[in-house]
Amino acid sequence: MAQSKNTNDQTEERFEAVEEALSKSEQIIEKHQQSILTIIGVVVLIVVVYFAFDKYYLQPQEKEAQIEMAQAENFFAQDSVNIALNGQDEHLGFLDIIDEYGMTKSANLAHYYAGICYLKLGEYQNAIDYLKGFSANDLVVAPMAMGAIADAYMELGETDKAINYYLDAANQGVNDFTSPLFLQKAAWAYESQGDFEKALNMQKRISKEFANTTEGREAKKYISYLEEKIK
Repeated sequence: MAQSKNTNDQTEERFEAVEEALSKSEQIIEKHQQSILTIIGVVVLIVVVYFAFDKYYLQPQEKEAQIEMAQAENFFAQDSVNIALNGQDEHLGFLDIIDEYGMTKSANLAHYYAGICYLKLGEYQNAIDYLKGFSANDLVVAPMAMGAIADAYMELGETDKAINYYLDAANQGVNDFTSPLFLQKAAWAYESQGDFEKALNMQKRISKEFANTTEGREAKKYISYLEEKIK
């Protein structure tokens, strides 16, 4: 009986504690009711504004930008680099698309194209600046952008920076297309510095990990050549 009484007492104490906590919570809510309602109202307003902004501004902007991008990409494919970059008559170029549709996905892609255009034109710092403004996570375009930055640094004589970008490009989303390509360019960059050991390591990695690619097959002759240089 004594144990049952103690259990009942403990249960009552818990209920009292819960009731007290609920009472305090109610008091807090009552005290700060206006602030809580204001916060909820602000959150709801933000959500409504966001969806309205997306539907009535961003989506129409994206559609317009895509139309302009298609024409600019067409000029780019025809190797009309200046027109693709700067536009012609009523057609916008990549630079215009970046300026006028800056918040769109098309403007982001235009940064990549603009960087490649400047690379083709020999304006290497501009190429770097625009390529660094491009953002992507896919397995091909993202490494290609990094590799293009590396190419620009090589042209500027900044070989160490170029090597870092080549290696980043090779290691981002490892695949048989971009990875061996940029590992090979890194090897050549090391070789241009006279660092034959690192160049050899790059070629050995290509031969081992990407044996069935063009670079993998070419690596064998480079390995023999570099081993002779080291001797």
